[in-house]
Amino acid sequence: LTECLWVGSGSEGLPKLPVPPLQQTCERYLAALTPIVDPEELNHTRKLLEEFQKPGGVGERLQKGLEQRGKKMENWLSDWWLQTAYLDYRMPVVVHSSPGVVLPRMEFSDRQGQMRYAAKLIAGVLDFKSMIDNETLPVEYLGGKPLCMNQYYQVLSSCRIPGTKRDTVVNYTLDKRPPTHITVVHNFQFFVLDVYNSDGTPLTVDQIYIQLEKIWNSSLQTNKEPIGILTSNHRNSWGKAYDNLIKDKTNQESVRAIQKSIFTVCLDAPMPHASDDMYRTRAGVQMLHGGGSRWNSGNRWFDKTLQFIIGEDGTCGLIYEHAPAEGPPIVKQHGSMLNFESLRFFFLFCSMVHDFDMKVSVFSHFGKDFPKSQKMSPDAFIQMALQLAYYRIHKRCCPTYESASLRMFRLGRTDTIRSTSIDSDKFVKAMDDPAKHNIEKVALLDKAVKAHRAYTDMAIRGQAIDRHLLGLKLQAIEDLAALPEIFMDTSYAVALHFNLSTSQVPAKTNCVMCFGPVVSDGYGVCYNPMDTHINFAVSAFNSCQDTNAARLAQALEDALLDIKTLLEQTPKAKL
Repeated sequence: LTECLWVGSGSEGLPKLPVPPLQQTCERYLAALTPIVDPEELNHTRKLLEEFQKPGGVGERLQKGLEQRGKKMENWLSDWWLQTAYLDYRMPVVVHSSPGVVLPRMEFSDRQGQMRYAAKLIAGVLDFKSMIDNETLPVEYLGGKPLCMNQYYQVLSSCRIPGTKRDTVVNYTLDKRPPTHITVVHNFQFFVLDVYNSDGTPLTVDQIYIQLEKIWNSSLQTNKEPIGILTSNHRNSWGKAYDNLIKDKTNQESVRAIQKSIFTVCLDAPMPHASDDMYRTRAGVQMLHGGGSRWNSGNRWFDKTLQFIIGEDGTCGLIYEHAPAEGPPIVKQHGSMLNFESLRFFFLFCSMVHDFDMKVSVFSHFGKDFPKSQKMSPDAFIQMALQLAYYRIHKRCCPTYESASLRMFRLGRTDTIRSTSIDSDKFVKAMDDPAKHNIEKVALLDKAVKAHRAYTDMAIRGQAIDRHLLGLKLQAIEDLAALPEIFMDTSYAVALHFNLSTSQVPAKTNCVMCFGPVVSDGYGVCYNPMDTHINFAVSAFNSCQDTNAARLAQALEDALLDIKTLLEQTPKAKL
């Protein structure tokens, strides 16, 4: 049994993640704060940063500690990030952490169609697994540079284990006898399905289909306890329940079988009928939390790294536990009964499901093609529209998180692109100002788009500010030193309160990823820009009076169209 972050074959030859220069991060941090905190607070932070950077001072000492850590370790950030961002996080993984992916809807004429599709999907994932096992997975490149493939080695045969204070992630791939089974869930009942023959060859599609039929026929009862809902609870509560659960030997063996399985397949009951427009949102919700205990939420083990969901009605997708891997590696992939003691967390879970507000939509007016025709980065274009949409609703700019991949570096995960900038702030304030001429608005938009592009390039080169600041803070904690004042400053709390948590997850197929907001008064926004349309998933919490997913989705559509109109109506001046 090994900890999650073992170095698979996907890391060799890549550079190490750099530790950015201290002065550079402090300057960029101040610039990032400018549009989101008031001038008085900004001034106070400026003084704290000057003190922090003094020669021979605290900042310099912590910076040296980080640089030493960088020399000793494969990646100075990855272990810390796994712990602080995921395993120490105590909110439920459902909605708060685990993203879902909605795949194009399938047309099953009968349940045999569902079984046949599931069998093909399982066989396809096993083919993918053989490339991982044989280390023949083609290396991916970005801008001509190879990317770290390590995350592909983390998603199979792995699982999150709950703890009362901190979780762990285990990966069974390197066991002397690696797992040869998957888990299949139907009607809240979990089955082990061996997917390899005794000679080590994988089962054929037909062989898998026969096994799935047997599983289906032996789990027709619909009155079983939806025990998988346990995994949706607050992590401390689930940690305590888990400790009780595995005291029983049968339970322990059953849970271990799920944890060790290569991946999980959830054969879902059909969802309530919905119109095409409503269907997309319903499918997104289905991937994220299963619709509550009455529907398919008990048909999950939310701690499992990878779960494929295949609904009787053609609703298909996947959900993954976020600790071992990011979105793009997951999107790329396309028994014995459990005897659990009866434990009920339905009430808590149902209230959480009820609180979740989501809108999945297709923006069909244009896609990547239009921004490209204007020589603008499509991602930066969409982010500026999002800034404008938020500003129009809330009359202020907010801290915005967009994930940037650090896969150019060994064991790289993500850093933050801060989409709210001094330039985006000027643009959104000018856009609806009748006193401003269109030429000026276009110039401000162009500058904001270029600033976003520059920040993105900086982030993927390991020169963003968020992970560096986190590293300095954790270095102070590791040194058992007093926490520097910059980390107890109001500005730091504001900067980390991401009202907009966003991610571009491009995929060749017409799918969309969904995830929940990271703060109670925030939104989660995920988008997949295609050539002629853009898939969006916007989420919020009903318990917050100020946020509404459908309202932001509509404001985003309006903002995209208004920016297009602005560009089309303004003569091409030399900007």
